[in-house]
Amino acid sequence: MNIITLILHILEYVLYIYFAIAAIYVLIFAIGSVFSGKKKLVVAKQFRKVAVLIPGYKEDAVIVEVAQEALKQVYPTDKYDVIIIADSFQPQTIAKLKQLPIKVIEVSFDKSTKSKALNKAMAQLPNDYDIALILDADNIMATDFISKINIAFDAGFQVVQGHRVAKNTNTAFAILDAVSEELNNSIFRKGHRALGLSSALIGSGMAFDYQQFKKRMTEIHAIGGFDKELELTLLRDGYTIEYLKDALVFDEKVQKIEVFENQRKRWLSAQFIYFGRFFFSGVKHLVLKGNIDFFDKVYQMVSPPRVLLIGLTTIISAIYTALHFIFPDSNLALISYSSWLLVWGAVVMAFILAIPKNFYNYQTFKALLTLPKAFFSMFASLFKLKGANKKFIHTQHGV
Repeated sequence: MNIITLILHILEYVLYIYFAIAAIYVLIFAIGSVFSGKKKLVVAKQFRKVAVLIPGYKEDAVIVEVAQEALKQVYPTDKYDVIIIADSFQPQTIAKLKQLPIKVIEVSFDKSTKSKALNKAMAQLPNDYDIALILDADNIMATDFISKINIAFDAGFQVVQGHRVAKNTNTAFAILDAVSEELNNSIFRKGHRALGLSSALIGSGMAFDYQQFKKRMTEIHAIGGFDKELELTLLRDGYTIEYLKDALVFDEKVQKIEVFENQRKRWLSAQFIYFGRFFFSGVKHLVLKGNIDFFDKVYQMVSPPRVLLIGLTTIISAIYTALHFIFPDSNLALISYSSWLLVWGAVVMAFILAIPKNFYNYQTFKALLTLPKAFFSMFASLFKLKGANKKFIHTQHGV
């Protein structure tokens, strides 16, 4: 066996092990999500004061409606403030916002980021808040959202992630984005909590102990993926992240492939950066402190995104199956086609279990026909990650 053949065989095993672990991982938590039980309804013991922080960059098209909807909470009005952090808004938008019973904090940066906006706002706000609730500039809360967050804090949680769902399903890509989000909700949030691990954060619809959040945000200077850095440090320090599947936040889904590609490129870049930054720390905390939650999150940073997972396992399984039937007596591959089909089957089964039943309809089927386009767009993004996390990439809403 020459050195090139040996290297190819090693790469073959590495590839198989990587995707096999990813397939088993999503299948386990997808099964867990199916068996997550309903939580009992409880009455709040107290009404905490909540700062609803909504940072936005050039979000003139949606921000006034979002502010108006945020004021409709079934929660004592003196116990929550809606705070719009306005970066590069039009003067007429600022004027409309100031007519509402909310707080408007105008900010401006040479290089805008969500973490900068949040830090600037909290530096100006009083310290009498109990909870910091973070929304994106396109998010609309269900009217009982703050009430349910407050009850979770009654139970002792200091970090809570709500259930973000699609506001719109008006294009094929919006449907795919909505399905992708629900897959992640089932696997990384509902399934994780059912099996005793922390929920993943998602960047909005999330709530924190105010003082804890304010302190930690001063240490975060991420351009993209600030929620991932925040999540990793919280889990490292032993916090448990709760998930409220019945606390809904409606989020605008991407409608065009260009926006989809930019968004995923930013996410992929952030994942690889944080994996490199926290890998050794994750292993150390697992071995010395038994911190499975933190190590699990570090693994998620290097696991393949769901679109790439289903796409690549489908392609690789098809290639191995074709080689087996075209060259049945050859030794071209060390790993059998049936082994790859098992991996592919595990991924498919995980997706079937994790996708909510309301998506099993004709519109979703039509949207799935564009999945190859989404896959190749995301695959191409893997080769365009350089510098993606060093500049602010704005996702435009309300278009």
